[in-house]
Amino acid sequence: MLYTLVWAGGYSILPFPSVALKFQNHHLLCVFAASMPLTKHLNVAIIDSNPALGSRPYFNKEDPPDARVSTVTLATISLFKGINFDIFVILNHEHKETHDLSNNIQHYDIAIVGGGMVGMALACSLDLVCAGGYRILPFPSVALKFQNHHLLCVFAASMPLTKHLNVAIIDSNPALGSRPYFNKEDTPDARVSTVTPATISLFKDVGAWQYVEQHRHAYFDKMQVWDYTGLGYTRYNAQDINKEVLGCVVENKVLHGSLLSCIENTDFQKTIYPSRLSSMTLPPSPSSLGMDSTSSRPPLSSQRHLAKLELSDGNSLYTKLVVGADGGKSRVRELAGFKTTGWNYSQNAIICTVEHTVENGCAWQRFLPAGPIALLPIGDNFSNIVWTMNPKESTNSKLMNEDEFVKDVNNALDYGYGPHPTSSLFGSGEMFSWPRAGVTLSANDCFEVPPKVVKLASERMVFPLSLRHASDYVSKHVVLIGDSAHTVHPLAGQGVNMGFGDAFALSRVIAEGIAVGSDIGEVTVLKKYEAERKPANIMMMGILDGFQKAYSVDFGPLNILRAAALHGAHFISPLKRSIISYASGEQKLPLFT
Repeated sequence: MLYTLVWAGGYSILPFPSVALKFQNHHLLCVFAASMPLTKHLNVAIIDSNPALGSRPYFNKEDPPDARVSTVTLATISLFKGINFDIFVILNHEHKETHDLSNNIQHYDIAIVGGGMVGMALACSLDLVCAGGYRILPFPSVALKFQNHHLLCVFAASMPLTKHLNVAIIDSNPALGSRPYFNKEDTPDARVSTVTPATISLFKDVGAWQYVEQHRHAYFDKMQVWDYTGLGYTRYNAQDINKEVLGCVVENKVLHGSLLSCIENTDFQKTIYPSRLSSMTLPPSPSSLGMDSTSSRPPLSSQRHLAKLELSDGNSLYTKLVVGADGGKSRVRELAGFKTTGWNYSQNAIICTVEHTVENGCAWQRFLPAGPIALLPIGDNFSNIVWTMNPKESTNSKLMNEDEFVKDVNNALDYGYGPHPTSSLFGSGEMFSWPRAGVTLSANDCFEVPPKVVKLASERMVFPLSLRHASDYVSKHVVLIGDSAHTVHPLAGQGVNMGFGDAFALSRVIAEGIAVGSDIGEVTVLKKYEAERKPANIMMMGILDGFQKAYSVDFGPLNILRAAALHGAHFISPLKRSIISYASGEQKLPLFT
């Protein structure tokens, strides 16, 4: 059922100083605003032969009053105060400009450059929140109280305003032009992602997770991390934080395909350009146009306040907002002039799919002298290997025969480089006896050996590793998300989750901008996204880089400190819960809580 108070978007401003509401079994949509920005989507024709309608009215106060007058009530006065008469002038100009532009070059609200997982996640999430700047909250009972706010409420089961958003997706990947198809009998692809519970929740919100569950994926509720010295280990269990799972390993092609399937059901207009970005022309600043930079009225020429993108296939388009989701070598970042800081690690990652005789239900990671090796479940007796090593070793591992490689993998995950760790730091030592006094280790807490690898099931791929971070995520009309803004070491599998976090945060900011009538390309709007995501990303990057550096040195005292840290994470329950919570995407600092 839809309750409509005012036709434009289905809501009305209610200037109540204090409002308390409780709704049973309804979907609640709330927006805070002081205006109704959706009038810009309304196209109105006024038919009248009166020539006065074609010019701005002018009145001389010295003239005697006209005989034709009206007596207006207080209610009518109030309504007149709420009308922005300039809207008719603006609509008139914008209608002409749209017509002129549409003859030659398409124009869009948002152009997403990069149709990979993160770019498509943004496109899908726009459908969830962009319509009028609100989101459906399926709460069975909601109680709200707002002081000194204007409250706009609508009850609805759908979001019809998404059709007003016009989005371009630019990517030369031919997969974007076809319906995804996966054969369950095929061997899992070596390119996988470990998605956190927070990411899974976001995928469910946009309706993409249902497509993931139709294909191969592997939830895991246990994780074991240990050091090659045999001095320390830790085990994490989902039950430690009252969760069902710690994460899920999914092939990248399945994640991407699920988002492609999801976007087919979105309401807004979208156009996929199977091309690459060649050049980008950003509009000049207001001062260079001779305008007051504080003016809220847009320039009369649409071309002056839109970014122009030229593509490799000869197409061009205009857009209010350019989203760089085109990876670590981002063309958008380069053309927009964003600076980056970072460094290359003297490490490569070799990835592949391996097979066991039994199904693997745990995520394993062992820190070796040259870098960590991870064994991740992918379902159907398959696992994924992510092995960090120096460039020379990675070349040798890629070229060696399959039997030798499988032998090296099993060696790295078992007794190779050092013994199995024990439950205490110094054998029978007592360093961590105090937090576990009187506690007997359960089977879930004891060290386990990973399942043996019996076969290499895919090709081996090698990637160089680096850390890069954009000094800024946003500028006027441009915003970076995912690897375009940051690349990290893969040792904790957090890179793609950071990118998904960017995408969903940006969609919320865009929604809020639409709700209050802001230009979504304005820096003041986009800075809200940067303020939310940049500190969170820097924190995660710092932690991952710290781990990488700490485990790059084989030095006796440092080995003991690392082992002590692993034991602390294993036996000190508050610390363990905080680490799991943070790694799961709840954005808490990995400290005591």
